[in-house]
Amino acid sequence: MEKTSCLKEYAKYSSLNVLGMIGLSCYILADTFFVSKGLGANGLTALNLSIPIYSFIHGSGLLLGMGGATKYSIFNSQNKRESADRIFTHTIAMALGLAAIFFVIGLFFSGMLSRALGADDVVFSMTKTYLQVILLFAPMFILNNVLLCFVRNDGAPQLSMVAMIGGSLSNIVLDYIFIFPFGMGMFGAVFATGLAPIISICILSPFFLRKKNHFHLRRCSVSGNFIGGILSSGLPSLITEVSSGVVMIVFNSIILGLEGNVGVAAYGVIANLSLVVIAIYTGIAQGIQPLISSNYGTGNRGNVQSILKYAFISVVAVSAVVYIGVYFGAAQIAGVFNSEQNLLLQTIAVIGLKVYFIGCVFAGFNIVLSVYFTSTECALPAHIISLLRGFVIIVPLAFLLSAIGGMKGVWSVFPVTEVLVSGIGAALYLHFRKKMGGFMRNS
Repeated sequence: MEKTSCLKEYAKYSSLNVLGMIGLSCYILADTFFVSKGLGANGLTALNLSIPIYSFIHGSGLLLGMGGATKYSIFNSQNKRESADRIFTHTIAMALGLAAIFFVIGLFFSGMLSRALGADDVVFSMTKTYLQVILLFAPMFILNNVLLCFVRNDGAPQLSMVAMIGGSLSNIVLDYIFIFPFGMGMFGAVFATGLAPIISICILSPFFLRKKNHFHLRRCSVSGNFIGGILSSGLPSLITEVSSGVVMIVFNSIILGLEGNVGVAAYGVIANLSLVVIAIYTGIAQGIQPLISSNYGTGNRGNVQSILKYAFISVVAVSAVVYIGVYFGAAQIAGVFNSEQNLLLQTIAVIGLKVYFIGCVFAGFNIVLSVYFTSTECALPAHIISLLRGFVIIVPLAFLLSAIGGMKGVWSVFPVTEVLVSGIGAALYLHFRKKMGGFMRNS
């Protein structure tokens, strides 16, 4: 693959995945907007208390989808068709197992989970409704993520993008219909969200009905090596999503103590907008994954490094546009989700937007670098980056900086964490690049 072709392929895959991931992230942003309009600050609070569980479900789907698809790409590029099929079969089996766990939790433990997440009597009913429905739809979310990743890595990134956007647009339309004309409240919001992955799967279905897919279910024995490979390659994607859920739980708990339900509602505006921005970086990372995996599998080191460079340039450009827009439009952004014109919510959200989003460019760097490592079968540094930014640094900092600076301290946690991790990530990249260079020369 020549460098001009490499750039063309990068532009194709990354742009399609960015559009798809923006569409996918709009599941929750649409809920945030329509819930704020239909149910006010209490609805926003209930939604924000529930979102971490969606992150766990979404992360589980990406764990298996990204992990399985990465291994599939490497085997496929090496013409190991049987192993590629076995990877897909193991991925589907694991997806069914995880989906069953979430379904049971939704069926029997949603009320207990609502209390554990901090829902008081005012928002308990709405929180329980959202959690129960989203957990019962977990099998569809997980299967959708798995199929999206495999279809994209099987040479159909356009279809994957269309399916993601189609599911998201259906969610937005159904959100409006269910909340306003039908008056279904919180149940309407979450029901619309739950139907979105089903619609996405329906859009993908012609790919299989016309037998364009090169991956198939194959009767095979359980392989610990295959399971370990899938989990190892997908773990950073899981940690990225789960960590956002854990961080939201920690932040919700801290903010409840500082500013109560209104503070949590303000954080909901920032956190859900952040999901869209992070989705852009995730789209860039998912776009480079099949390209890097394929070039790595064939030993083409030059293309691997070129693709990574293009991704970093994209991250910087996107981050500049995002922060300029957020900084100068903070009041307008907060106002969109503040239907009750709550002055305290507006003040907290405006300050938070300007501080929190300073960390975006560093977060993008970390997400791309983590996927680069997993795509080159260098799992350890990817795990280190994901764990540091997801748990090890950010959680202690949340308690420390909030104790020192109150709400401004809370908003500073994200940028400080991402800056620290990006420095560590750069050091890991320089160290492991030498190791990978040796492998490429010996391939």
